[in-house]
Amino acid sequence: MSAPVLPSVVVPPQQDLKQPAKSLNTRRSGAVDSRSKRAVRALITQPGLLLALLFCAVVIAWTIAPSAFTSIDPVDDLDSAASLSGPSSAHWFGTDALGRDVFSRVVHGTRVSVIAAVIATSLSLVVGSILGVTAGYIGGWFDSVISRTVDVLVAIPSLLLSMAVVSILGFGVTNVAIAVGVAGIPSFVRITRAETLRIKSFAYIDASRAMGQGNLRIIFAHVLPNAAGAVFVLAALDLGGAVLSISALSFLGFGNVPPTPEWGSMVSEGRVHIAGAWWLTTFPGLAIAGLVLSANRISRQFGARRR
Repeated sequence: MSAPVLPSVVVPPQQDLKQPAKSLNTRRSGAVDSRSKRAVRALITQPGLLLALLFCAVVIAWTIAPSAFTSIDPVDDLDSAASLSGPSSAHWFGTDALGRDVFSRVVHGTRVSVIAAVIATSLSLVVGSILGVTAGYIGGWFDSVISRTVDVLVAIPSLLLSMAVVSILGFGVTNVAIAVGVAGIPSFVRITRAETLRIKSFAYIDASRAMGQGNLRIIFAHVLPNAAGAVFVLAALDLGGAVLSISALSFLGFGNVPPTPEWGSMVSEGRVHIAGAWWLTTFPGLAIAGLVLSANRISRQFGARRR
């Protein structure tokens, strides 16, 4: 009787064993390339978005290194002979009543306006997110107290609320930033509370509790990462609103003390000469409007991608 014939075992070559890893890397690189192509296509097909990004890049550069764009001192470099001169090759944005270069003051005033807006937005983001997540996750009487307080604050116009807070704290750009940040807290509380209630209803939250995870771990591991998209879109939108509010308060005299340049105070100083020296208010006003519109355009793009 003949012995049974065993099936032969074919061992794949060494390079075949590495093929799945290569395919995974290829897919990953393909996904990155695809995202890059979509981003480039979005910039090409949406010139408004490209213009907003370029303007924000210029504003960031002015904030970080204003001296790289102008060598003229915005406060002490006075040219009385060129007082209230219009835009020219020597003074791109003209000069003010004291002969100071308006372009230099706009560039150097960017740092004050932008940093104040970042402080205000950060304050609103941190405090509002903590209160919103806590209220939405804990619920009960704490949620009721926070929600009713937010409803009362939302009923008050944000500029009026900012003026009330800065009147208590005192004048100055730092106090103005804090006041604007306090006025922006209710918006972040409402959006983070809504996102927390939505996320808390998912099944994986109950599964996490069943696995023995604590509340803090669930909040930091599941709730905050999933709510971050909506919160950061609101933060980008709120940054433009903070710039506008800070400029408005500075225009009313609550902000920086002259002669320190700041966009809102520059518009306020230039309104006295608006009939004959339009550039004193036009260029700082264009800077404010450009940054607000750019921040809104970018936040709208992020919001559309999130949906």
